[in-house]
Amino acid sequence: MQNTILWIYIVLLLVGGLIGFFKGKSQVSLVMSAAFGAALILCALGIIFKYYVADILMAVLLVVFAMRLAKTKKFMPAGLMLVATIVALALRNLKF
Repeated sequence: MQNTILWIYIVLLLVGGLIGFFKGKSQVSLVMSAAFGAALILCALGIIFKYYVADILMAVLLVVFAMRLAKTKKFMPAGLMLVATIVALALRNLKF
């Protein structure tokens, strides 16, 4: 279940980076989503074996999205990704 949640989050992160690039011409959005996506993919595939590495990366993204939301005061896209990150972190760490 935790791995499935991580894969869904990775897809959302990469799609968000692509949308930021195509709509806003933001190369930074594309590069950062690709870099964090690649690191999270390594976690999901088990290449980076520490369980908490994916959570640390997602916590860093949580801070980045919160800062962007505070700066722009617009819910899209930073607010949406902030909510998605909170949900993904919560679901990954809840015991079912």
